[in-house]
Amino acid sequence: MSDTIIRLRNFFSSFFPASPGQLSLLYPRVDWNLLASALQYRIRNKDFFVRALVHRSFIPTSRIEALESNERLEFLGDSILNFVVAEYLFAKYPDKEEGELTILRARLVNRKALAFCAKEIDLKKFLLMHTSSAGVQEKGYDTILSDAYEAIIAALYLDGGMVAAKKFILDRLSSALSNGYLKVSDQNYKSELLELSQAKGKGIPRYQTLKEEGPDHDRTFTIQVMVGSDAMGIGIGKNKKEAEQAAAEEAVAKLSQNIL
Repeated sequence: MSDTIIRLRNFFSSFFPASPGQLSLLYPRVDWNLLASALQYRIRNKDFFVRALVHRSFIPTSRIEALESNERLEFLGDSILNFVVAEYLFAKYPDKEEGELTILRARLVNRKALAFCAKEIDLKKFLLMHTSSAGVQEKGYDTILSDAYEAIIAALYLDGGMVAAKKFILDRLSSALSNGYLKVSDQNYKSELLELSQAKGKGIPRYQTLKEEGPDHDRTFTIQVMVGSDAMGIGIGKNKKEAEQAAAEEAVAKLSQNIL
């Protein structure tokens, strides 16, 4: 291992309150061989990955002093993910303008896309959380999985550098794209819903913000779309546009099946 990675690891380790000795108490809760296989990566420092797997619902019963959730790692992982995907799209689509590239990146790093990638490696089975807690029930598994996925990216970066993080991101992205699970083609569900709603004589869909949660750097929006007098879809996203698109997608599916 290079001296640079060792220094980087030690530098970031100093930012976390819980000591390595305390975190080792959580090692038996993780199947390390299975996690390494899922990530296709040889784990060196287990502390980074334990931190990435801790959901805030687990902390009250952990008995570990100053244990933090994975939210700080999620913040770092989000930045790394956006950079790697931006670089990938910049190279892959040399003729696209900045606005088009921004839209493509948003599709590949939104909550739904990340939750799919997390499910593909069965990340849920490794998470340290209490599924019965109110926070878990309210936020929803897709959001929890997408957040943990970003935290894992940060753990890979801290443990193995940018090379390890980039390989993981691009491998998973390539798999999802090649299997048709993620798409870069444009599909505006809000526009589709507007056309369907008007065609059925229901007027213009109305979007209502039901919840707005989380710190400023990691807001989560829950939005409901009304078609006529009926609530037809609920969407969750990291911004209002993403949440509205998710709500519209659900409504389009219902309208297409003539449920309304």
